Amino acid sequence: MEADSDAQMMLKVAAGDRRAFAVLFDRYHASVARFAFRFVGNRERAEELTQDIFVKLYRNAKGYQPTAKFKTFLFRVASNHCLNEVRRGEYRVEHTTTSETPEDESGLDVAGQEGDRPDQALAGRELERAVGEALKAMSERERAAFTMCRFEGMAYREIAEALEASEAAVKSLIHRATLAVARKVEELQAGSVPVRSRV
Repeated sequence: MEADSDAQMMLKVAAGDRRAFAVLFDRYHASVARFAFRFVGNRERAEELTQDIFVKLYRNAKGYQPTAKFKTFLFRVASNHCLNEVRRGEYRVEHTTTSETPEDESGLDVAGQEGDRPDQALAGRELERAVGEALKAMSERERAAFTMCRFEGMAYREIAEALEASEAAVKSLIHRATLAVARKVEELQAGSVPVRSRV
């Protein structure tokens, strides 16, 4: 129902309804910003990419056809834009630590909640850093597929449509990415991921 509602909203945007666009922007801005952050590792640059993605969405609204879920369509636009930007070589993914990605931006709730023991909070921060290290080492398409799957809860079929790939290819991308994250977590648990000193 929600996806149908979003698609109908986008059709209103195609007809020139700016209020409908504002609704979609408010609904999906955080998700797109999180996705972009996974590529550039910088909040300001991620926000610039997010603005570019929504501008592109608005400018091309008249050509929109609701052949897939709106979220799938949106992430196809976002994926293409982020992949193109990264391939230009302008951006370099940095460590995604809790100081750079609070929970509401990263989508990860591993840094600990208020009232947690200090050792639990530290473990959460280190786990998040291990995941960030794994993301940094992935190929762009692995990072895109993994992010859509693990952070945005999208199905393989939806990711395949967004990346314009087969479901088998998406499963392979996510499998490799998941193994990379698992290796980093194992290194962390074995004590081979050094704790970065904080200033």
